[in-house]
Amino acid sequence: MKAVVKYAAGAEHVELREVPEPMPGPGQALLEVIYTGVCGTDLHVMRDEYKVHPPVVMGHEVLGRVVGVGSGADADAWMGKRVVTETFFRCCERCEMCRAGRRNMCEQRESIGSFRDGGFAERLVVPVLNLHEVPAGIPDEIAALAEPLACTCHALLLRSTIKAGHKVLVTGPGPMGFLAAQVARASGAQVTLAGIPSDAEKLTRLASKGITTTTQTPAELSFDVGIDCSGVAAGASNAMRAVKRGGAYIQVGIFGHEVTVPLDVLILHELTMTAGFSHSPRAWDLALDLMGQDVVDLAPCVGPIFPIEQWADALAAISDGKTMKVLIDSRSR
Repeated sequence: MKAVVKYAAGAEHVELREVPEPMPGPGQALLEVIYTGVCGTDLHVMRDEYKVHPPVVMGHEVLGRVVGVGSGADADAWMGKRVVTETFFRCCERCEMCRAGRRNMCEQRESIGSFRDGGFAERLVVPVLNLHEVPAGIPDEIAALAEPLACTCHALLLRSTIKAGHKVLVTGPGPMGFLAAQVARASGAQVTLAGIPSDAEKLTRLASKGITTTTQTPAELSFDVGIDCSGVAAGASNAMRAVKRGGAYIQVGIFGHEVTVPLDVLILHELTMTAGFSHSPRAWDLALDLMGQDVVDLAPCVGPIFPIEQWADALAAISDGKTMKVLIDSRSR
């Protein structure tokens, strides 16, 4: 089968290869991959800015259909189902974090797309434990956003608190920024999504009922909650400075390297800072509930779809920050 493999250290050591089709082991499911989202983390993996164990098939935002199960798995429950999957292929299940239900914090965590083979492939094996059935009626290209939406729910709804009536600023109008704005709006907040002048066209497309957009530097001390999804020092600094005294700051975007931000603002304004890494099972439930109840408008978040043969173009498309969620279609033609 075809798969995009990072086979050694260095951004240049990624290529499309023919690899053996995986077989599900005990408690595992074989997925026929429909779409896999391309994420900023994939760029970090390609550039060795994120822990990775090559050779490995990249990609972790997977939508697929169950076409096989291993021993010990309930075939009747899963065969033929359209599913999305949590990304942690293996955790130790013994450490303090695992036993507290925080598997995303396990030091021995092995995730698909970086330590275990991921979704930039025609087929993929994952633990049945990780599967979530997609509610009927949700288009494939929307369902493929479940993983980043779950990450957003984890950071905003489980690791922090956004209340109805809060004035919320989101910096970074990429896919994660738009998802964060949608989740905050669904929580009853008044949301402003901020970018830089070069984001003007994209912000126009993202403007929707209940979300204000701007390319201006946000006014300081103007919001109850600031959320940075840019993963850029300037965006984080603007979001931090924009929060009122006693407010909350949430870091969602990953920088990929050390940055300088005005941490004195946290002290002088007594801000509460939280962050969310990846997701949790409860976050997946929340994400799929939001999708199923149609309370978030995710269509503007979907960008171009590339066949797997054009994987390099797909990664390049998100590098310039001008497009929304890019998907790779791995299905054979």
